[in-house]
Amino acid sequence: MPIVPSSYKPPFIFRNGTLSTVYSGLFRQPIKINQKRERLTLSDDDFLDLDWSFSKEKTNKLIILLHGLGGNAQRHYMTGNAKLFNENNIDAVCVNFRGCSGEDNLKYRTYHSGETEDLNEIINHIISTNKYREIFIKGFSLGGNVVLKYLGERITIPNQIKACIAISVPCDLNGASLELHKFKNLPYHEMFRFQLKSSLKQKQKKYPELISYSDIKAIKTLKDFDDIYTSKAHGFKDALDYYEKCSSLQFLYNIKIPTLIINAKNDSFLSPECFPIKEAKGNANLFLEIPEYGGHVGFFSQDNIFYNEKRALDFILEYK
Repeated sequence: MPIVPSSYKPPFIFRNGTLSTVYSGLFRQPIKINQKRERLTLSDDDFLDLDWSFSKEKTNKLIILLHGLGGNAQRHYMTGNAKLFNENNIDAVCVNFRGCSGEDNLKYRTYHSGETEDLNEIINHIISTNKYREIFIKGFSLGGNVVLKYLGERITIPNQIKACIAISVPCDLNGASLELHKFKNLPYHEMFRFQLKSSLKQKQKKYPELISYSDIKAIKTLKDFDDIYTSKAHGFKDALDYYEKCSSLQFLYNIKIPTLIINAKNDSFLSPECFPIKEAKGNANLFLEIPEYGGHVGFFSQDNIFYNEKRALDFILEYK
């Protein structure tokens, strides 16, 4: 499918990618939404938490929302989407990946950019316990990569899934990793590194036989974290093996339902390989929008309903 033209034109000040990214993450107005938490026991006896919110009217439509690295279901970009969809007669479930809901999960492993089996369990659980006839999925950053990989790696997906959206997606994990390690992204790199190391210290206390304090101390970069923890905890040889096997770029050709990717041109997290122009042109189900502005999961709009939220709703209504 040809590249989709973008209509996103933010106020001048939010044409700065850094400001757009930081404002969305730290300063966006709070979203008021009522949620109900459900704990889902997984097949390996671990758990994750699902935060549900509902349309005022009974509906057979649902959107599943997946957060990014170090995020959770309460991030503004998650609750903002949930509220908008609820107001348009679509229930929403905001997923907390393992260990992200404020309570450490039970296993040494947690989640990563290519973990699609947990998403598959969530979808199967929803289908078996509810009567939704139309299910949509929207992922942000890491969660976007999970959505795209899930769609492309499987021969079939449940026919209830009608359309998907992925925002600010690091389709090529190695390329995105190299970008995050550049000086321009130092504040973000250090923020993620601090968060991830803090979480890993909890794991170390529970699993001293699997990781030592000296191992954690040796983590100086995000790639170190993936070499020392992510890859080893999830069955990969090292960080590069993890990046190679879990990048969604290689699976895009096989996506069989309408799927929209929105990656801003001024997203400092993304390498050139994260803009899959060739793949979009070669797959009639894949729509790629590259706005000039937006930063990383930014896309500010003055009414506190951000552009990527409105765009996702419009896409679903058009292509479901």
